[in-house]
Order: sequence, then C-alpha cells, then structure tokens
Amino acid sequence: MLSRRTTCLVRALALATAAFALQPMAGNAAESFYKGKVLRFIVGAGVGGGYDAYGRFLAPYYAKELGATVVVENVLGGGGLRALNKLAAEPGDGLSISVANGAAASLTQLLDMPGAKYDLTKFEFLGIADYSRWNILVSPKSPYNSLADLMKAGKTISWGASGKISGLSDGAAFTCHALGLKCRVVTGYKGSSAAALALAQGEMEGLYVSETSAYNYVTAKNAKALATANRKRSILFPDLPTVFELLPNLTKDQQWWFDLHATIESLGRVLVAPPGTPRERAEELRTVTHKILSDPAVVAEGKKRKRFIKYIPADEAKKAVLTVLESVTPDQKARIKKVALDTY
Repeated sequence: MLSRRTTCLVRALALATAAFALQPMAGNAAESFYKGKVLRFIVGAGVGGGYDAYGRFLAPYYAKELGATVVVENVLGGGGLRALNKLAAEPGDGLSISVANGAAASLTQLLDMPGAKYDLTKFEFLGIADYSRWNILVSPKSPYNSLADLMKAGKTISWGASGKISGLSDGAAFTCHALGLKCRVVTGYKGSSAAALALAQGEMEGLYVSETSAYNYVTAKNAKALATANRKRSILFPDLPTVFELLPNLTKDQQWWFDLHATIESLGRVLVAPPGTPRERAEELRTVTHKILSDPAVVAEGKKRKRFIKYIPADEAKKAVLTVLESVTPDQKARIKKVALDTY
C-alpha cells in the first residue's frame, strides 16, 4: 500500500502531466496561430529587383513553417522609404513582415532626411538575411593601384553614385573624409551598374560598392579593387586586404568612420515586423526566421539562385541599429551630416 505522502505525489504528478498535455507544443505554436491566415511580406522595391527576389525566395519557406498563405506585396517609392512608413503604421498583429534595406533605413533616420515616418529602433527585428562588405574600386586604367596612391593623388577624385543616401554615395563620402581625399561624389546614375559603366569608360575615377557587385565588375575587368572598407576581408575577395591592414596607423577618428559605416552596411537585408507586434507573435517569427536562415538546404538553394544567405540573428541586428542610431553623439551626428550630404 502506498503511503499518504506518496499518493499525494502521484496525484500531483498526474495533474501536472495532464496540464502539460493540454498545452500546445512550442514547435506548433506558430502553426496554431498562423494556420489558415494570410501573412503579408512587404517589399520596398519593384518586381524583379534584389529585395523582391529575396522576398519571393523566402516567402514559401515562411508559408511552410507557419502553415499560412504568404503574399509578397511590393510597395514602391522613396527607395524603400514608403514601405517602411507603411509597415510602421501596420496594426502589429503578427500578420505582416518586411525585408528592408537596413543600411539606407538607418542612415536616412540618422541624417533626419525628409519623408521618414518611422523609428527603426521600434520595429521587431527577426534577423538579417544577407549583408555585404563593401569595396573601394577604381577605373581599370587608373594610375592608382593602392590606397596610398589615392592619398597622394593631390587632385579631386570623382566617384559615381545614384542618390545621396545610396551606399555608393555615403560610402564614398565617408571613405574620402576618413582618408583625407579630395573628392566629388556625382549622383544621378541609375544604380551601381550604371556607375560602374561610367568607371569602366573613364568618366568616373572611383566607385564604392558592395562585394557582390564589385566581384562582377572586377572579374569582367571593368574595375580594379584596392581595398575592403571593413575590419574583415570580403568573402568574395579573400586575397584583398582591408583598409585596416593596408593602413595600420589609422587614427582613432579614422577608424571610427570606417567602423560606423561597416556597422551600417552590416544591416543589409534586414527582416522586421511592425512596432507593437505582440511579444509571442514576434518570438514565433524570430524562431521561424532562425530556422529558415540557418537551414543548410536554404543556404545552398540561395547560393544556387545568387540569393546568398549570410544570417545575422535578431539580437545582433537590433544591437547594430542601436549602435548607429543611439550611440552617436550630437557632435558626431553633425559631422556625419556634413560629410554625407556635402561631398558633392
């Protein structure tokens, strides 16, 4: 016969087991909410562009993991600004997410550019799908074969770009300021390919561009790569030294300029949900995002499609955003504005 104490323990264990059985399994939590619902995947670019391609590549994986219908919605305007403004105004019910240009979004907010009606720090971060380490290129027939050559040029160097906040333009501006170069950033080119064509034809002398684009231009012999503007070497240019390797005596201020822009660049293709998304929904989306972007099969499929996955978890993405938007002092912000907007 069981003792009274043992009987009580058995009953308590039985009750606990029954209660546990009534709880939904953690792995099925997302499905229990999303099954039969529609998840809108907002993309701030037109059909056929890079961000649209990433959205359409990832959408079926979210549909599979969540048990929902995932619809890609293209919202054009302002280089992704309109899409972020729209997402910021969403009800935050867990039924909308976006893949955004985190670099442009953070710099636009930092510089107080008109039209931004969002606070990037308030979004729910799901992770970063891809990012790039950017490279410093010159014309294939350029007399400059190193950063040291550029720094001794003694003349104004022209850099091709699209808009004032385009990666190409602000990256060139930061680089020129940090290295003490005389520069003129020429905007108006329709993307990096048009600016690269101008570089190849000798109309422009410098180009600051993402490693994937740089790789295409250099392998086609339309440009020469001088350095990677990061502390780590470019994945596609493993033999190309970084600015820090080539110039080991950079001052702390020079290092700060390169490090800040590298942090901005690391925000890449960031996945976010609207501010106010319920905590449990945001956690479900983060869990699913982690599962998708950590899956070797997804990474392999992305590589095959030229939609490379270099996953950064949500907490690291949020930390990078806070570094850009909240760790910069008022004096530093004023200097950034002057450099980013006046090198024209």
